Amino acid sequence: MELKSFHRSSSLLFLLSVVMISPVMVTSIGVNYGQIGDNLPSPEEVVPLVKSIGATKVKLYDANPEILKAFSGTGVEFIVGLGNEYLSKMKDPSKALTWIKQNVTPFLPATNITCITIGNEILALNDSSLTDSLLPAMQGVHSALVTAGLSDQIAVTTAHSLAILQTSFPPSAGEFSPGVIDYLKPILEFHRKTDSPFLINAYPFFAYKGSPKEIPLDFVLFQQNQGVVDPTTGFHYDNMLFAQIDAVYSALAAAGYKTLKVQISETGWPSKGDDDEFGATPENAKRYNGNLIKLMKNEKTKTPLRPNNDLIIYVFALFNENMKPGPTSERNYGLFKPDGTQAYSLGFTLNDVVKGGSGGGNSSSNGGGKTPVLPMTPVAPDNASTGYLAISSAPGNRKGKEAVLSMVVIMLLARHLL
Repeated sequence: MELKSFHRSSSLLFLLSVVMISPVMVTSIGVNYGQIGDNLPSPEEVVPLVKSIGATKVKLYDANPEILKAFSGTGVEFIVGLGNEYLSKMKDPSKALTWIKQNVTPFLPATNITCITIGNEILALNDSSLTDSLLPAMQGVHSALVTAGLSDQIAVTTAHSLAILQTSFPPSAGEFSPGVIDYLKPILEFHRKTDSPFLINAYPFFAYKGSPKEIPLDFVLFQQNQGVVDPTTGFHYDNMLFAQIDAVYSALAAAGYKTLKVQISETGWPSKGDDDEFGATPENAKRYNGNLIKLMKNEKTKTPLRPNNDLIIYVFALFNENMKPGPTSERNYGLFKPDGTQAYSLGFTLNDVVKGGSGGGNSSSNGGGKTPVLPMTPVAPDNASTGYLAISSAPGNRKGKEAVLSMVVIMLLARHLL
């Protein structure tokens, strides 16, 4: 989709105090940086916010040059995106090469761009023209990267909705829908040949929203609970997200692609929703995202089916985006408000990245001045009484529907949790 223009609100709130704490070394936290808002801070001001949660990976839905320039020299890994509207053009490697020369090459190597996503959740849209164009577009961009000498450092992939699964519980029974498998298998072969990751958008929130009386909230929020056992493998699952991901692993194995790398390109929880969006509250968002980030900080993102692989996970999203269409929840997935304050406590203290003006970027890009930074409200860690674990859109396209998980999954989960 075409990104709407945005500007920084003149009422941007600057706070004065920051708690001095030791930074936490993190290697696996990713965050989605959407831009569908007219009050978002400048990219230079976003750099310290990304660092404050310990994130080292950022996923964009475009290739915004201001953002890529602002993160120059920071070492943050970037996934940049080509929207669904680009698919027909990217089938032509020459047009893809032109796009790369205009949107990627100028920022290398100062900005660490490692991946390009082609479209978002295409196979779940029931649009034959987009579906037919997806693989040729991926091939066109990869071919262009080969020509540019960048194919060894920049992967090409696309992000999928969990709706492409026909069966997702128990995890060992994971299987792709017959309606997408003919389109999906050539894409999986592309991933195998190019050693690129398989991206999945997974939202336990939608399952809970659809059946809040049947699905235990603790199971979806990474809280302590009795969990469920896969009757085939005997594996125990104490959270829905890992069960969903193992279902994806099983589906890949059933399709003949057991060794593909899986990454969670989107997952998150809204802090506000409409009356029928059960569970969309600040407290639930705090527990889901806070516990998930704690798991990533402690490198505890190995699923029962893949105990030797740490997942790369991108939390959705960095900001509340006030211009996103759809239900209220779509505008309230942010970890931060547009003024730079936290939308809610994450249950741990933010890293002190404002001290010393560590906003990142190249000082010469500001005429030699210090990169501006956006101070933030320090939040004290929650104590044990909060119940937190001790160890722990894409614009216009991300699914906000109960169809993300089938009713079979919901009913089986409810049955096993009784």
